Amino acid sequence: MKAAKRKNKYQLPLLEDSTSEVIPSTRYQGSKAKLVNWIWECTKGLEFDSVLDIFGGTGVVGYMYKRKGKVVYYNDYLKSNYLIGLSIIENNTTRLTNGDIQKLLEFDHSRNYCHFIEETFKDIYYTEEENQWLDMVVQNIAQLENRYKKALAYNALFQACLVKRPFNLFHRKNLYLRLAEVSRSFGNKATWDRSFSEHFYNFVFEVNGLVFDNQRQNKALNLDASQVEGDFGLVYIDPPYTSQAGTTVDYLQFYHFLEGLSQYDEWHEHINFRSKHRCFRKVNNPWNNPRLIREAFRNLFERFRDSILVVSYREDGMPSILEIVEYLENLGKRVTVSSLSYKYVLSNNHSAEVLIIAR
Repeated sequence: MKAAKRKNKYQLPLLEDSTSEVIPSTRYQGSKAKLVNWIWECTKGLEFDSVLDIFGGTGVVGYMYKRKGKVVYYNDYLKSNYLIGLSIIENNTTRLTNGDIQKLLEFDHSRNYCHFIEETFKDIYYTEEENQWLDMVVQNIAQLENRYKKALAYNALFQACLVKRPFNLFHRKNLYLRLAEVSRSFGNKATWDRSFSEHFYNFVFEVNGLVFDNQRQNKALNLDASQVEGDFGLVYIDPPYTSQAGTTVDYLQFYHFLEGLSQYDEWHEHINFRSKHRCFRKVNNPWNNPRLIREAFRNLFERFRDSILVVSYREDGMPSILEIVEYLENLGKRVTVSSLSYKYVLSNNHSAEVLIIAR
């Protein structure tokens, strides 16, 4: 009798059943992790073979379309997000080995390590011991020669950093929230107290498990949305949110620490040292400027007018849903609008998530 074939624990088949997706777990504000099934149900009847996820973020939507067998082009202007897309969307076969992990977690006595995080972020986000660990591991990651292995390691490191942060953000100096011996109504102290090494190892296993080959040549890009060129069957647009009051979401300021990790050697060039929490200096961007955001929408729609355009936005955003529909109809598009009631993380209000499809 022939021996039974051992099942590949990483084998992920293409799925038609949208209710049983495997998607990346994520702790990013604005992530569509809980909405990907709904997005697929709204778009699966459209005729397209290639997808541009132009504000790729956490990669969950692009990854979902990869699972559906589409050619996926993932883009994000943050290098940290680009590395996530590179690790699980462009990468079809490469995984980190146990040997890789061991080297990443070991102090190499033959090397002269920098101590930038320990010296720059004392008492801001992590303990002194944790800062020392981060300095070591991020420099070990840089020594990996394979770009996909490097991206997988960064992905796991980013997730480990997020899970040990109150609110999963880097928007203020608040290490004391983790360390204070008080009763708590939020957070998970057991998770915060677990070692970085344990979190990192668990997330390496998770991101390794997301790697699969959909037999397509997918691509990750690290460009400003205005610089992306090409012809795509469908362009998925999930831009930073601006409220009707003009309040914007600036992901660089929320996740600047992860962005710093992704460009460790140049990190010091980007920091606003006047800020208590050592954030990046603000970068002007029309998607974070309420005076320019309407023009940014119109320009983007015009550039990809020959594609199916799918826009994710909130019903209370700027520009309004009616304005977005008008922009699209002025291009000769046939527009449909679907909405789903949804409560956003760190928000006390329910708002409708809106999906606008223009053909």
